[in-house]
Amino acid sequence: MSDDSPSEVRTFARDALETVAIVVAVGAVLFAVSGVWPPMVAIESGSMQPTLERGDLVVVTAESRYGGPAADEHGVVTANASEGYGRLGGSGDVVVYDAPSHSTPIIHRAVFWVDDGENWYDRANESYVDGADSCAELLNCPAPHAGYVTRGDNNDYYDQARGIASPVRPDWVQAKGQFHVPYLGELRLELQKLL
Repeated sequence: MSDDSPSEVRTFARDALETVAIVVAVGAVLFAVSGVWPPMVAIESGSMQPTLERGDLVVVTAESRYGGPAADEHGVVTANASEGYGRLGGSGDVVVYDAPSHSTPIIHRAVFWVDDGENWYDRANESYVDGADSCAELLNCPAPHAGYVTRGDNNDYYDQARGIASPVRPDWVQAKGQFHVPYLGELRLELQKLL
């Protein structure tokens, strides 16, 4: 063993600690700015095309941060109340929500709010009600509870019309999307396959 071996170990340990410190500092800054952890999500499907493609990375924040002019009491701007405000290529906010009926979080646009027991069929765009001709033929109508009606930009139906989720309760909303970086989420998706 050479005489400089303890020096090499100290140098390696110092470099490793500096790297960990930088990663922790970057994570702390991202959390401070976004208010959520993790502050980024990878897109896993094509439901938000063409704005968000599978493999894109979306930077998210807590729903109460960086609200638009028409934000509701929960910090979310729905597409129907957007007054010109929009995120990620469309009107209103794109929310990440975790519905009890779904195995993974969903990232879709909040379209409008419904109250508990509301017949929301008359307010819905008939193109997205999955062929229903009345509230009686539409899933989740009348609304079983208050929440957001949501839709993937590339889907021809509301999430609530297909039973993907009932109206999205505010406490199901984990974050809202601010901007995206194309393809950067592919690494996370590939690593997820391996684990």
